[in-house]
Amino acid sequence: MTAPKTRPAQSILVHEADDLRVVNGANLGDALSFADELDLDDIYELGLRSRTRRLALVMDGEGPFTIGEGSELGIPGAPVHLDARLTLMPASGNVVELLIFVETDGEGCVSATYAMPLADLSPRLGYALVGIDRAGARQRFAQAACVSFTRGTRITMATGAQVPVEDLHPGDMVLTRDDGPQPLRWIGQNTMRAVGEFAPVRISAGTLNNSDDLLVSPDHRLFIYQRDDTIGAGHREVLVRARHLVNDDSVRVETGGHVDYVQLLFDRHQIIYAEGIAAETLLLDPRTRPALPEEGHSGIASRVEHDTRTHLQFEISRALLDHPNAAELLKRASTR
Repeated sequence: MTAPKTRPAQSILVHEADDLRVVNGANLGDALSFADELDLDDIYELGLRSRTRRLALVMDGEGPFTIGEGSELGIPGAPVHLDARLTLMPASGNVVELLIFVETDGEGCVSATYAMPLADLSPRLGYALVGIDRAGARQRFAQAACVSFTRGTRITMATGAQVPVEDLHPGDMVLTRDDGPQPLRWIGQNTMRAVGEFAPVRISAGTLNNSDDLLVSPDHRLFIYQRDDTIGAGHREVLVRARHLVNDDSVRVETGGHVDYVQLLFDRHQIIYAEGIAAETLLLDPRTRPALPEEGHSGIASRVEHDTRTHLQFEISRALLDHPNAAELLKRASTR
């Protein structure tokens, strides 16, 4: 009998509830809590020494999630519920969203509350709670995890043609690294404020032998073949998150304004070519599945089941990229 596959933990960066406290309002002095205990118009401040820490979540089915081994916070194996999406308004007027996660004990009682910021929070700045949304929390969490190309990115088709990603349609044949020409199953599009977890990363032309600038979501994984294992990954094929290559020069975060994101879904998790760079497509898993439209859950999503181990075995940690210019190091390793 084959043992069931265990899904890998996904790490998110969160604040503990005590990091955010009410400095003015009905719950004066209280720490951030779950939706049922919150009051609109309360004003929160982030503690001066507060920092985000890693919460590892194992996601399977509709939830709840469970805390994975090696998490900086929480008790491994404990259930974690995605409770709500909060909207905070600072004096500057640019709203900030937080996702609230609640860890429970064996009796179902709340043991800890965590806040995942979707944009940067500044200490000693007042944030008024102006929105509490339970229904849309799961979708926003999914959107933050969806690897996305940006409008204008040229995708290599099965014919060799270079087509802007926004001009693609379901059924179009796209060149994949592992399976040759494959039909697109679904295309998603959304426009987001380019802040925090939604601020794209620009990889300038030539940085990774790309023909033009490539602008992708921060956690988009790029596939690189090293002619020799320069970075010590233990294998020549590596997947690297765009955010881990940021050097504020040839690879930088583009913050401000809005960004048009496009997600490409195939029957299998694929590596395709965007501006000449091998890059992954949308990986459908319990976290990203809610990003599909409702009709997709009974249609597309039910027919697509990606094996999370197919490509992710090649992903390397940020620690291996602890280099003044990791992008240049990988470029040299791939062209020697």
